[in-house]
Amino acid sequence: MTRDRLLGEMNGMKRALSRGGVVLALVLALSGCLSFGGKPPETLITLTPDETAPAGPMASGTSAGALVILDPEADRRIDVDRVPVQVNASSVAYLKDATWVERPTRQFRRLLAETVRARANRVVIEGSDYEVSGSTMVSGRLIQMGYDAGSQKVVVRYDALVEEKGGAVRSRRFEAEVPGIAPDAAAVGPALNQAANEVAKAAATWILEG
Repeated sequence: MTRDRLLGEMNGMKRALSRGGVVLALVLALSGCLSFGGKPPETLITLTPDETAPAGPMASGTSAGALVILDPEADRRIDVDRVPVQVNASSVAYLKDATWVERPTRQFRRLLAETVRARANRVVIEGSDYEVSGSTMVSGRLIQMGYDAGSQKVVVRYDALVEEKGGAVRSRRFEAEVPGIAPDAAAVGPALNQAANEVAKAAATWILEG
């Protein structure tokens, strides 16, 4: 083999190795952006009403005569995207791998409004104090919506407040528990939905009877 031919083959090998290094670098960089399996996403928890208004025409009227369902108040322990776990009287943790699709106060408002709407022969509006007003305003406070580790149960507790346009005010506490629940998202999620629906149904009955 002549010297010139040997040098030519050596240069060709260098170019091939250089191209291979570029390709390898691109593959390694791309692997940092892609996931082939990996950790599954967290469980997303939502509230779904057991009772819904049927399709078709609904009650009509003016907003002034409507029944308005407002977001309940809640402390920051509850009004976050995580599910609170009451460890003991003074300690709170959050359920692993579980996230609310939307803030629980907003979800509960929608659940209660739809339950009332399914039963009421009047206009039902959802909103906040600064958006709408009606002849009947339903507000309140979500006291508990989470898991109790000591008793292994899900608890939903809601203090409802109804204010009529004439000034009459009434309030009542509603509570539902689902016992025997394991401390994992797959069990707690459906139990929260069950308990929230029980509270919403009882509250809807009371609101409309008043």
